[in-house]
Amino acid sequence: MNAIKLLPDTLINQIAAGEVIERPASALKEILENSIDAGATDITVQIDQGGLKLIRVADNGKGIARSDLPLALARHATSKISTQEDLLKITSLGFRGEALASIGAVSRLLLSSYHASDQHAWHIQAEGGHLVAPEPTARTQGTTLEIRDLFFNLPARRKFLKTEATEFAHCEEVYRRIALSHADIALSLQHNGKTRSHLHITDVNKRIAAVLGEEFSHTSAFVSESAADIRLQGRVALPAYSRATRDMQYFFVNGRYVRDKLVAHALREAYRDVLHLERHPAFVLYLEINPENVDVNVHPTKTEVRFRDARAIHQFIFHSINKVLATPSRQADTPTSTITPPAAHAVKRAPRIYSQQTNLPLDSVTQPPAFYQTLFGDKPSLPEVQPSNPIAVSAPHIPPLGFALGLLHGIYILAQNEHGLIVVDMHAAHERVVYEKLKTALDQQTLSMQPLLIPESFQADPLDVATVEEHPALLNQLGFEIAVLSPTSLVVRALPTVLQQANAIQLARDVLAEIREFGASQLLANKRNELLATMACHGAVRANRQLTNMEMNALLREMETTERSDQCNHGRPTWFSFSLVELDKLFMRGK
Repeated sequence: MNAIKLLPDTLINQIAAGEVIERPASALKEILENSIDAGATDITVQIDQGGLKLIRVADNGKGIARSDLPLALARHATSKISTQEDLLKITSLGFRGEALASIGAVSRLLLSSYHASDQHAWHIQAEGGHLVAPEPTARTQGTTLEIRDLFFNLPARRKFLKTEATEFAHCEEVYRRIALSHADIALSLQHNGKTRSHLHITDVNKRIAAVLGEEFSHTSAFVSESAADIRLQGRVALPAYSRATRDMQYFFVNGRYVRDKLVAHALREAYRDVLHLERHPAFVLYLEINPENVDVNVHPTKTEVRFRDARAIHQFIFHSINKVLATPSRQADTPTSTITPPAAHAVKRAPRIYSQQTNLPLDSVTQPPAFYQTLFGDKPSLPEVQPSNPIAVSAPHIPPLGFALGLLHGIYILAQNEHGLIVVDMHAAHERVVYEKLKTALDQQTLSMQPLLIPESFQADPLDVATVEEHPALLNQLGFEIAVLSPTSLVVRALPTVLQQANAIQLARDVLAEIREFGASQLLANKRNELLATMACHGAVRANRQLTNMEMNALLREMETTERSDQCNHGRPTWFSFSLVELDKLFMRGK
């Protein structure tokens, strides 16, 4: 058996590098965080061959004094914490004192810096962990760190790296995260001598648009919530603009990018009712919290955190995002120059609303027919219209989704509001309205039942018959009265009131199939919303159903007061708007 012995410092640093420096992007992250901690307001990044040949980061921070340069490359040496109490309330991005020593152990490193306490700048070199004494150099205030030939002395590690394009993509992602979290810092990025990005100091909204694109800004909603010493701000994409991957998800805690299971779960839960089919939301969110209430000393890469009160943070994030997604007819705070989604800004213009005098007096929209009242519930409240002026309606009386003009191909409602044209997918919109009514009624145990004038019987397999016999209470709770006629037939005698226009037999078959597959307890716990979504789809108006103007206006009013009405139960949009300015551009008016 070999004797126990101390490892040499160079080997210790190489082992540490294996934990901290996984690839060029890991080194870039550590260097950029050091620049931010140094108070830099301008950072330039130069990368060659995906970071394998060169990573150079230059900043205008406070710099490092000549006497501190050797310590900067030593393990467990840092200016950011000094006591155990400091570790419990970390405010800097770096604090371990491991990164530069680890990088220097596996690369050829040159650190140049000018600090106000020195008469001129100094640089220090490290090759494979071996230091050379500091020497004078020329540069202005700040620091430049140059890393060449990463993992040159660890060929086994180097061969596990990917292609140049892949490694640069990881570096670019680190750059994006830093850019999103610090809009108050100017940043530029070069790869192989070509400029890939140049960002000026700006506000957070403009930085998000510059990094993620204008489309994300225009298809996302603004978040701003606070409670006690917690604050959440940022933007979340509307469900209609979900993605197939998690590539556009950025969450920052006190300026630090993190990947946290608790946060991820809270966000999934917030989107659960509006996002389906294995889609993923996009978001940029900034959580500000007392540093004493979050532990960032969890993992060497510092991308994981631990909250002191995890449950409170989970609930705060969930309710903040759920509130934004549940608000009907959201209006975004940024302009757009393309066809605008539900959250898009509407261009201000003199109101031009006209009655549908060709087939319907405007004041009659306040009185939907009895049939539509049974379809949508109680009569929606509508703006009062002055009979003396039936043509022009003043802007304060115009509801957000306006008034119906007609039905296009039996699918889309065309409506006119203060700003232009609204196009509504009537089935998707009604499906959401019905779904939310079902949820509310079931939660409040007020899901009413409507007896059918003529009960409908149908042939059923033995499993369906057994399901009816075993779960009569559950069916009644869901608003159904289904009875057994014979060993092979069932009869539907009543449906939920809100679904009375649905195909009774097909709806009954689908509900029985859900109960049979998941069971009563599982269905009402984990699969409840999926069941209600199925029921709502049956109850929603179908394509080619010719609604009257009164019925269409009633639906528009329902949408304006229904949570999450901007998207259907499957995450697709229910309406879009075209401003008059955009329509004028299409027809080249004013040119």
